[in-house]
Parts: sequence; structure tokens; C-alpha cells
Amino acid sequence: MDTRLDPPDFQHDTLRHITWRLIPFMMLLYFVAFLDRANVGFAAEQMNDDLKISKTLYGFGSGAFFLGYFLFEVPSNLLLHRFGARRWISRIMVSWGLVSAATALVVGAKSYIAIRVLLGIAEAGFFPGMILYLTYWFPAATRGRITALFVAAIPLSGIIGAPLSGFLLDLNGVAGLKGWQWMFIMEALPALILGAIVPFLLTDRPAQARWLKPEQARWLQDTLDGESSQKPHLPLLRALVHPSVLALSCVYFCMMIGLYVLNFWMPTVLGKSGAGVSQGDMKWVAAIPPACGALAMFFWGRHSDQKNEREWHTATAMCIGALGLGLTAASAHQAFAASFAPVVNQALATLGFVLLAIGIYCAMASFWPLPSARLSGTAAAGGIAVINSIGNLGGFVGPYTIGRLKDSPLGYTGGLLAAALALAAGAVLVIALRRVGAREESAKPAQL
Repeated sequence: MDTRLDPPDFQHDTLRHITWRLIPFMMLLYFVAFLDRANVGFAAEQMNDDLKISKTLYGFGSGAFFLGYFLFEVPSNLLLHRFGARRWISRIMVSWGLVSAATALVVGAKSYIAIRVLLGIAEAGFFPGMILYLTYWFPAATRGRITALFVAAIPLSGIIGAPLSGFLLDLNGVAGLKGWQWMFIMEALPALILGAIVPFLLTDRPAQARWLKPEQARWLQDTLDGESSQKPHLPLLRALVHPSVLALSCVYFCMMIGLYVLNFWMPTVLGKSGAGVSQGDMKWVAAIPPACGALAMFFWGRHSDQKNEREWHTATAMCIGALGLGLTAASAHQAFAASFAPVVNQALATLGFVLLAIGIYCAMASFWPLPSARLSGTAAAGGIAVINSIGNLGGFVGPYTIGRLKDSPLGYTGGLLAAALALAAGAVLVIALRRVGAREESAKPAQL
């Protein structure tokens, strides 16, 4: 087939075929990953009461996941780049499935913190590996909407995971196990099953895809190689400490503070603050914010692709998230809550989390094309891993800060406002990075 006869149709058909072949399965994998990472938020009330874990230690343990994650992220992603996604993603999923199921065995704060660290070590490299994998298959101009489709697994884990976790928690006492133990065991099983079949369903590179026509694989590889040739080929160590990589890490750090406040603390804040959502209603109310975020994310990513603009899209979305956190903080304030009926506080708190979810998920869709547009090869593997590992430390800082301040006179309000300020700071930083990058591009086009 001569692709010059009708290149737009040929390209569109090729990318559509690849999208349907890879993205639904990748979304399923990330859905399971995020469910196993964040389901502790739904277990919190039962587990903390059973094991006598304070809010401070719960917040520390929830975030301790990212301590192990941080240490092993870069080595894991480099190994994925070297050995291929099929083998390495399979290894990661089986490892985290076993550790996630073992969370049912914790007996107190120390074992809870230890198992969260181990879970972080086991899962390290999965998300940046998937982001890197997208660069092997999709041209830069499509990565906003493709990233949005993949990352939509996060809100989907909330939409489906909230009622699923609520149902499993209701098994409290069945076969002598607590509800939270059932939840950890049952939600770990998909990771083990999917990990075993990953090698048969993922393809490492276009040249190895028997499900593509030869001319499709050739066009795609030539396109990706052409884009790679336009990027600076930095040595690995230089890429790991490049100012742009570190600045993007800080932006992502601020973003992750908001994301994990949403995932680790939303059920608790809605249930225990002035909102007063009952445990029975929680499984449905907690599904509303991620549902709204998932819908908004796709349109945001597509708009970012159409405008070929990433930084302003990221900053605007983070500001929307900060506004949502501010609204939720107000609804959690005792004096504010006492001025309104519980149903009003519940609506305001839920709206705040809806805005937070929309802001965070939309920001992720437009953020991740930024590093992949600047790095290639081993430098991309290392740089993306650095951004994700440093950024995800926000998943430790955010939940721990909320827990720490909850046990202080400031309550939930202080922690939520601190997270809102972090999102606003990240928005300012990404715009500053845009302006610095524009000046450097004008002066030295070959630099990162």
C-alpha cells in the first residue's frame, strides 16, 4: 500500500487500530493498580477502629507507599526500557498483587506502615513505564487525548471501586474475616490474574506487532523515529538532574498532593466532617467526583491536542482543583458547617471534591505529554521516572499533612487549605516553566 495516496485516512486508521488494541487493556491494568493503591481510603474507618490506628498514623501509612515507590521508580523504569514492557509489567503486577492481598494480615500501625512501603516497592515503575510505553506507539500530537484515555482508569477506579469496596466492606464477619480484610484480598486477585496474561496481550514495539500491516508498522516507526531525531539526546545522568525535569517533578508533586487527598481522604472527610454522609450512602456519593473527572478529562486532553498547548491547560486545571479544595475546606469548618443544614454542607463538600477531581484529572491529561515531548530513549525512561517518583512523594505529604492537622485544633480545614495552596503553587510553577522554556528555545533551540 502506498501511504502517499491518502495519508490522513491511512494514519487515522492505523492509530485507531492501535488505540483499540492497546488502550482498553492498559486502562484495565491501571484501574487495578490504582484500586489496589487507593482502596485503603475506603478501608480506613473499619480498619483504623479495629487496629486502633490514629488519624496521624493512618495518614503516614497511606503515604508510606510512596517512600518505597520513590526509591525503586527509576531503576524499575530503566529495566522496563531494556527488557521490554511485557515481561516487566507482568512482574510488577504479580508482585503488587501478592503484597496487596497481604494487607489483610496487618495487625497494627507498624505492620500497616511496613506493608504500604512494600506495596510501593512492588508497584514502582508501573505508571511511568506505561507513560513511556505510550511514546513507543503514539506520535506526540495525539498524546494528550491518549494519555487522558489511559489515565481515565484513575477516576474509573473511583466510580467502580467505591461501590465495589463498599460491598466488600459489608462482608464484615463472613468466614471470620473483617470487611476490610475481604476488600484487600478480593481486590488483589485481578492483579495476579492480569499479571499472568500481560505477556500474551502487550506488544513491546510496532515492529513486533503481527496485528499491524507491514506498511502500518513501517509508517508508525518512521514517524516516531523522526520525532525522536528532533529531540536532544541527553545522557541519562544529565537528564535525571536537568532543571526542566526537576521543575516538572515539583509541578507533579503539587498535583499529587491534590490527587491523594481526593483518594485517601474523601470518604473520611465526607463522613466525619460537617457533610455527614452515611456509610451506606458513601459508596455512591464517593463515585460522583471521579465520574465527573473522567468525563472532563477526555475533552480536556483532546482540546490540549487541538491547540497543541500543554502548560496553560495544566495550570488552569490545577487552579480548578485548588478552588474545589477551598470549597471543601469551608464545608469542613465547624463554624461554617453549623450555619447550614447538613444537606447543604454535604452538597458543598461533594461539589468541592467534584471540582478537585476535574482539576486533577484534566491536569494529568495535559501534563504528561510535556516530558515525553522533551526527552527520548533512555533519557525519557529515566526522566519520566524521576518526575513520577519525586512527584508522587506528594502522595506521602498530602495524606500525612491532612492526618497530622486533623489531630490538631485546625482539623480537616487546615489540611485541605494547605493542599489547595500546593495546587496553586504548582500552577504558577508550570507557567513560569513555560516562559523560561520559550526563552531558552528562542536562544538555543537544541537544548531541552
